Amino acid sequence: MIQIPGFSFQTGYSRKILMAGLVVLVASASWLFLMFRTPGAWTESEKVLISSLWIENLPPPVTNPGNAVATDPLAAELGHNLFFDKRLSATGEFSCASCHQPEKNFTDGLDKARATGQSQRNTPSIVGLVYSPWLYWDGRRDSLWSQSLSPMEDPQEQAGDRMHIVRLVTQDEYYGPIYERLFGQVPDFSDRSRFPEHAAPAINPALDSAWQGISTADQELVNQAFANIGKAIGAYESLLVPAASRFDDYAEAVLTDNGENPKDIFSNDEIKGLRLYLDKARCMECHNGPLFTNFEFHNTGILSYPGDLPDRGRIDGVREVRKQPFNCLGKYSDASPDQCQELTYARDGAELIGAFKTPSLRNLEGTAPYMHKGQIATLEETIIHYNDAPLAMIGHNEAENPLGLLPFERRQLEAFLKTLASPVAVDERWLQPPQ
Repeated sequence: MIQIPGFSFQTGYSRKILMAGLVVLVASASWLFLMFRTPGAWTESEKVLISSLWIENLPPPVTNPGNAVATDPLAAELGHNLFFDKRLSATGEFSCASCHQPEKNFTDGLDKARATGQSQRNTPSIVGLVYSPWLYWDGRRDSLWSQSLSPMEDPQEQAGDRMHIVRLVTQDEYYGPIYERLFGQVPDFSDRSRFPEHAAPAINPALDSAWQGISTADQELVNQAFANIGKAIGAYESLLVPAASRFDDYAEAVLTDNGENPKDIFSNDEIKGLRLYLDKARCMECHNGPLFTNFEFHNTGILSYPGDLPDRGRIDGVREVRKQPFNCLGKYSDASPDQCQELTYARDGAELIGAFKTPSLRNLEGTAPYMHKGQIATLEETIIHYNDAPLAMIGHNEAENPLGLLPFERRQLEAFLKTLASPVAVDERWLQPPQ
C-alpha cells in the first residue's frame, strides 16, 4: 500500500499508473520551463552567425559578365517597361508581372503559375536573384537575362515568339530609339521577305517551319535582338533586392552599440526562434548568408504534386542550361569563357536527382504556397515537413534526420521566420507599371 495524506494506492498496477503520471508531470514541467524561460545572452559564436545573416553584410552584386548593360540605367528603364508589357504575349493578356506580381513579393500566390496555360512549377520570387548564379527551381538558366527570355515563348506562360517580340520592341516608337541607343543599329525586321510575321525554333510545327525558312545569318540577327531584350529585362530585375527587415534591426542592436534594446525589437518567442534557427533546427545548413540561401540544390524529400510523376529537378536542369544557346558561354553572351566558371564547373552527379534550389527565406510569409510545385500550403506545414524528414520519392533526402522540435519550438521558429518580412529596396515607381 502506498500512502499519501488523503490518498491510498494499491501496489502493482496502481504504482505503475502513479509513476507514469509523475513522468508526464516532470516532462510537462520541463517543457513549460523551456517554453517560458527568459532567453539568455548571445554568445560570441552565436553573434558571428547572426552577423553572417545581417543584411548590412550583403555585398554589392557582382556585375553579370554575360550582360554588358546589366547596370545601365537606360537598360533598366527599358526593362521596366518590358516587364509590365502584355503585348509581348501571344494573346496580349500576360506580362512578366502577371506571375511575378510586385504586391506579392514578385510571386503569384498559386501552387503552379497560370497564364496562357498552367506551368509545371511554382512561381519563385525574383527579389535578390541578381545574386544567384542559377535561375528557376532546377537552375536551367544561368542569368537573369537568359531566364527572362523563356517565359515569353513558353506555351504555358506568355506563348509569344521571338520574331514577333523582336519586331514589336525594335519598331515601337518608344522602345525602338532606346533599344538603338543601348545596342546599336537595328536590322530591318520589317522586311517580310526575310523575316516572317511569326517564327521561333521548336515552339510548335508552324513557328518552327517559319523559323527554318529564315537564313542562318538572319536567324542570328533575330536571336541577338531577342537576347538584348532579355538583357534589358535583366537590368531591371537586378534592381530588385530586399530592404532591411525587423530581424536586421534586431541584429544591428545585438551587434552594435546603436542605443536600441534588442528586447524592444523581438519578443521572447522570436529570440528563441532565432536560436533554434541557428542550431537545433539546422536551417543554417542551406539557408545561410544575408539572403538566407546558399543558392545551391538540395533534395529534401518533398512529395510530388498530386497527379505528377516525381520531378527530377537539378539533374535535368544542369543538362538543359549547358545546351541552351543563351547561356554564359553562348555566342549571345557578353562574357568571355573564363568568366563563366559557375557553368563550366557545375555539378552534375546523381546526388542532384530530385534536388531543387534553396530559395531565400526573406519575405517568406508572403510567398505561400511553398516548394517547387506549391505542394505545402503554409509555413507551419513547411516546418513540420522538415521536422519529420520523410523519405524522398526520388533520389535521397539530405535532411534525413528528424529535428525533434517540440510543438512550441516549431511555433517559435515560425515566429522568427516572420520577422524576415521587408519591402523591396527600390523607389516605389519601379514596382508599378510605367506611366
